[in-house]
Amino acid sequence: MLRTEQKIHYVLRIAVAMCFIGHGTFGIITKQVWCNYFAVFGIGTDTAYALMPWVGVCDIAMGLVMLVYPVRAIALWLVIWGALTAFLRPASGEPFAEFIERAGNFGAPLALLMLSGGIKSFRQLFTRIDANAIVDAKTIKNVFTCLKIVGCLLLMGHGWLNLIQKKGLLSQYASIGFAHPAKVAQFIGVFEVAAALVVLIKPVRGILLLFIIWKISSELLYPHYEVFEWIERGGSYGTLIALWFAIKQVSPGFNMPSRADKKAVHNL
Repeated sequence: MLRTEQKIHYVLRIAVAMCFIGHGTFGIITKQVWCNYFAVFGIGTDTAYALMPWVGVCDIAMGLVMLVYPVRAIALWLVIWGALTAFLRPASGEPFAEFIERAGNFGAPLALLMLSGGIKSFRQLFTRIDANAIVDAKTIKNVFTCLKIVGCLLLMGHGWLNLIQKKGLLSQYASIGFAHPAKVAQFIGVFEVAAALVVLIKPVRGILLLFIIWKISSELLYPHYEVFEWIERGGSYGTLIALWFAIKQVSPGFNMPSRADKKAVHNL
């Protein structure tokens, strides 16, 4: 039976893979809006379309490596790359909420790195992240805090986009039959901002499960390439699911592994 920290490890690992495989797919598809992000660096449309598939292949490759054989250096790169690609949205003129709404893209690999003990030397960069490593109480608490912050940001960002009535979200609500999508967006925005504060201040497993179901189901509403859009947001679901597991680990009275348990695992 998997220990709680192992469950967190695998959830985050799958989440990271989903995020970058999904993101890479849009590079191969050559998503038009990416031209705006290349333009931040002064890259023209024709060159952007030529580069997109290469970026996509690299993203997919990184995601697959993290799924099969997670290496610290790649996890670190995905933290940087995930933050950079998310920041290109406000840098290209989109609302800042677009950046924080994608906190799971860089937050999931960051939490995975923290869970593994971080990177203490250059040599350690190229070591495998061990799912069976024993994690101490301090590390678990740090991961828990990281997951709370990331979970808050991604919910807050999406709620913010609803409150400012992002056109794409209004189209989603209209497509499923709502006569007044703007009012729906306002209601959902308030709900998601409140959810973000709950996650940050006092996450409770039962309530958090509701937020997880909401996030997983609401991301299926994208009108184009629904499956790939849903996969790309794996960092969001993974962060919240990992937090759901972490709550148990930091709960009062939860027993961390004893020395005998640590020795037994080490000898496996």
